[in-house]
Amino acid sequence: MAMTDPLGDMLTRIRNGQQAKKDSVLSPASKLRANVLEVLQREGYIRGFSEDDSGAHKALRIELKYFEGEPAIKHVARVSKPGRRVYSGSKELPVVRNGLGITIVSTPRGVLSDAEARNLNVGGEVLAEVF
Repeated sequence: MAMTDPLGDMLTRIRNGQQAKKDSVLSPASKLRANVLEVLQREGYIRGFSEDDSGAHKALRIELKYFEGEPAIKHVARVSKPGRRVYSGSKELPVVRNGLGITIVSTPRGVLSDAEARNLNVGGEVLAEVF
């Protein structure tokens, strides 16, 4: 069966991996997923990621991050879904937990965090929220 929401699938793999206290999780590779992981790494929510060619298809190995035994990511949720896309201008980008969390936005300048998008004065599709 075809996957209708690949980004949502990756976020769920990260959430499940952290609940199971895994060191890393695998997710099928795509440019969008890699760009979202770059934002998560820049903001300090994951240790890193790398391409894994051990299987039949390319995959991304995501190194999960913990702080004093607790996952670095307390909450991760998909905002814009295939059935209901959510777009926002640079001035209306949502603020997560009074600025303690981030919103991941797909803009014409690439996939950015909400703070980066505000600094560049660009809006776009609100992909996910993380804190």
